[in-house]
Amino acid sequence: MNILKRQHSFAAYLLIGIGVYFLLRELKVPIVTDFYSWTTLLIIIGIALLIHSYTSRDYQHLLSGTIVLGLGIHFHGLNHYTFWIDHWAVYPLIAGIAFIVRGLRTKSGVFTGIIMTAISILLMFSVQLPAPLDWIYDLTSLLEQFWPLILIGIGIYWLKKKSK
Repeated sequence: MNILKRQHSFAAYLLIGIGVYFLLRELKVPIVTDFYSWTTLLIIIGIALLIHSYTSRDYQHLLSGTIVLGLGIHFHGLNHYTFWIDHWAVYPLIAGIAFIVRGLRTKSGVFTGIIMTAISILLMFSVQLPAPLDWIYDLTSLLEQFWPLILIGIGIYWLKKKSK
């Protein structure tokens, strides 16, 4: 498939998604009124990127598509559901899931995604741990204080890994 055709397919998926969004909005379908917001546009863009990546077998957009979709779902959840988790660790969780999704096709980044996802889940749910796991509070406190060093370390690791 040539590059021009692949670019047109992404634009086509995007136009179809946005068209359906505005059509449903005009028809005022009661079951989807919660989705009449800017967060739905993020979800549509993310889905269009994912569909485009899979249909064109060009997996470079799986990471960005998953991140945009995840952010759209997260912001929608924050706006509409009282049970939705509002914690900063959701953002690295979304990135971790994106690395896993891309890594399943490209065979690169799965381990990073698993680590990011595990740490994010640990940080999100470390507020209510049983007494024998009190050590996690200390670890969480340390990670919350020095998380920029972790990002720097991962960045340096990726630079070194690419140069080999």
